[in-house]
Amino acid sequence: MPGQSLEVEVTAAERRGEVLLFSLGLPGGGDLPVWEAGAHIDLVLGDGLVRQYSLCGDPADRSCYRLAVLRDPASRGGSAAVHEQVSVGRRLTIGAPRNLFALDTGAACSVLVGGGIGVTPLIAMAYELHDRGQPFTLHYVARDPVFAQVLAETPFAASVVVHDRSQPGALRFDPGQALCAQALPQGAALAGTHVYTCGPIGLMDAVFEAGLALGYARPSLHREAFSAQPVVGGEGFSVLAARSGVRVEVGPEDTIAGALGKAGVKVTLSCEQGICGTCVVSVLEGEPDHRDEYLTEDERTDQIALCCSRARSPLLVVDI
Repeated sequence: MPGQSLEVEVTAAERRGEVLLFSLGLPGGGDLPVWEAGAHIDLVLGDGLVRQYSLCGDPADRSCYRLAVLRDPASRGGSAAVHEQVSVGRRLTIGAPRNLFALDTGAACSVLVGGGIGVTPLIAMAYELHDRGQPFTLHYVARDPVFAQVLAETPFAASVVVHDRSQPGALRFDPGQALCAQALPQGAALAGTHVYTCGPIGLMDAVFEAGLALGYARPSLHREAFSAQPVVGGEGFSVLAARSGVRVEVGPEDTIAGALGKAGVKVTLSCEQGICGTCVVSVLEGEPDHRDEYLTEDERTDQIALCCSRARSPLLVVDI
């Protein structure tokens, strides 16, 4: 786990359906490190298992970090471990907050669209926007809206719209309607409004498509994914680990990290989905096929996430 680590204690835990909401504080009390809305932390779950979860509390409250984790039937071990291990009084190790999904502090207005568990970082954004006195609307779209009561108890409840898909005859969420000028709070204009979305890929794609069709500038549309593009498929290629002097073949169903690992080259991994940056290394030669959600466009010129990205060229030389 890169960066600073911190020992914390579970100070509260509550189950709402398949979601576990819990708070982490310092064992002796006191203020936790400063964080900003959109940030996540690494949660160490034992046996080399590290997963990233968004902070969903109030950034102004440094007495605890608030998280919510869905028990996912398709889990690779992370969510199941959280639901089994997290209980009041349990000591855990976490990483310092990192933010890859920050608010634009210069926005005149914000629209937040969260699908299912993807609403968690947007709840923190809503707290921060409310504290700043900046206009916003939070759209929460879910078939099982377990956060509806949580949101109803916040100081910004009047700015929340819950789209409960569990109700008979419930209309499908219309991002075009949510982002149009008439729906913006306090008569805000599209120019100067920023949109943030997190949740299923289909929802985020629909929000982006609606925003662009309405005339939003692409830089004003922001998203955070819980997984990257598919990491397998397509043509095979070769990878040379320059420092290790090891060359491997990466087949259509292999990952670079997996192929290197089998050849004895140690690759540090965490999320294995292209969202945390733990496995990023420099590219010395060749053309990557980027499939991560971590690197910026500038960083993609000479870096690659080994857990998920592939190659467009027959050979890729990496600095590991």
